[in-house]
Amino acid sequence: MESITGENPIAPTIYTMTGTLVLLRHGQSTWNELNLFTGWHDVELTEQGVREASAAGVTMKESGLTFDIAHTSLLRRAMETNRLALSAMGLDIPIERSWRLNERHYGALQGLDKKETTLRHGAEQTMIWRRSFDVPPPPVDASSPEHPANDPRYQQLVSEGLDASLLPATECLADVLVRVLPYWNDVITPQLQEEKNVLVTAHGNSLRALVMHLENISRDDIVEFNIPTGVPRLYELSDTLTVKSVQYMGDQEAIAAAAEAVAKQASGKA
Repeated sequence: MESITGENPIAPTIYTMTGTLVLLRHGQSTWNELNLFTGWHDVELTEQGVREASAAGVTMKESGLTFDIAHTSLLRRAMETNRLALSAMGLDIPIERSWRLNERHYGALQGLDKKETTLRHGAEQTMIWRRSFDVPPPPVDASSPEHPANDPRYQQLVSEGLDASLLPATECLADVLVRVLPYWNDVITPQLQEEKNVLVTAHGNSLRALVMHLENISRDDIVEFNIPTGVPRLYELSDTLTVKSVQYMGDQEAIAAAAEAVAKQASGKA
């Protein structure tokens, strides 16, 4: 398997592990396909996204992996990817869902075309909003349907005790890291320490935040880190949950091409 600083050109072999962690970004969504800022907006998978999700499950099954529990966000594209992957593996396991695993909220950019946004605001400003670690886009108005406070799912959580001030009007990656880490520390970490195999199916930015934390990636380097859709990222962890090895699972040439496509989209060159 690859080290956390290298690339492994060899496809994964059969694994028998305990306390295994896999991070899986959802398959292509309809707004990914349209090149729109998606964030917390709830969209479906495309046909390609459905294929990616099922293929991820096949890859994990053929590598000998199994899971004791899975985690997803509250967004359909992640939940459906998780369902399809587990179905392809023939697994019926507990699934925990949390808003803390949601994609980054893109504020007033949600629903906008990325290329049009670049033309309107300039490449430099758009790139700062999209990829900087600590500069969020302009916030969405509190009355907007894109504000989670106006979504019945999050209203229900508030009625159950969630502090409404935690629901974001916009986020940068630093905000996502602050949002995700309590769930990692309080929910996922104890399960891994119990030697449970854990699948986390989420989003490009919520997973980038976890990767940053797990692999000790700097705030400068995480800007260039891209996660392809529908590709399992497998971690071997020590007893203290430090990363011993990590790799993407599957055909490495195809994975490299998918990561490059994400990088081009992130840079505005797609």
